Amino acid sequence: MRDRNQTELKIGLALGSGAARGWSHIGIIHGLAEMDIEPDIISGSSIGAIVGAAYAADKLDLLEAWTRSLNWKEIIRFLDPALLGGGLIQGEKLTDFVNQYVKDLGFEGLKRELGVVATDLETGREIWFRKGPVMEAVRASISLPGLFTPMQHDGRWLVDGGLANPVPVSLCRAMGADIVIAVNLNGDILGKHLRRDAAKDEKPDRVREDDLISRIAGQMKSTLNARKKDLMSRIFGVDRKEPGLYEVLASSINIMQDLITRSRMAGDPPEVILTPRMSQLGLMEFDKANMAIAEGRREVERMRFALEQLFER
Repeated sequence: MRDRNQTELKIGLALGSGAARGWSHIGIIHGLAEMDIEPDIISGSSIGAIVGAAYAADKLDLLEAWTRSLNWKEIIRFLDPALLGGGLIQGEKLTDFVNQYVKDLGFEGLKRELGVVATDLETGREIWFRKGPVMEAVRASISLPGLFTPMQHDGRWLVDGGLANPVPVSLCRAMGADIVIAVNLNGDILGKHLRRDAAKDEKPDRVREDDLISRIAGQMKSTLNARKKDLMSRIFGVDRKEPGLYEVLASSINIMQDLITRSRMAGDPPEVILTPRMSQLGLMEFDKANMAIAEGRREVERMRFALEQLFER
């Protein structure tokens, strides 16, 4: 696909924000590789920062294997409560795990050039990470307000990069990309943000009637599970008619990000925009990686002609 006469052109890939829909970035990267399109420069915002960091570190296959194995129990295990902080979740367990894929690397040690976007909570300005620890930048970029606690960096409190630059085309340009392929995860979600299906109840563990200690332990476990279930339903909207806290926060932010994305792309349009059709995927359905990755591949196929034309100029 890539003409030998165009090898001097640098290809940039801007990976946008969008929670669980971000696993489609993996399918898009694979789809592009099958067309012999391998970006030189990667920029990422929020979930795009996680996938972008793994790709830049040449660890995308490991990240993909993990995402495909995720289930709800695994997801809940990474949600470490932060009831007294500026968010519901500290995010340390998640970042410690994801750090396995970047191995404490600095930006300078990556296989590809990477830029990560976060937002200054006080000024609203976007902050670009181009050096220092990769995982520190990723942690700042995924700090969705109200859910993950903000991260302090150089005296500033940083939150989700999607608040200021949901699809960081401008960062790709600034890093020297001549051609930018942008991935917008929020292109078809307006009016379709909220999950409609309720999760099924799990059957409680059976407790032997002749074992008093087991009965007491079972009752305590049942009480704790009930409280945990209530907390999860309030946060994620499971088994409730009304949307959960996360759904309200994330959906509201997605509406805002969609408007910001449209505005910014109008002023600084990429050469190609890939918009995987992910409205059917709930915001927290990180366990649906197979669906998201497959849709990423399909979007590349749908845009094959535009991509081919891009490199035939």
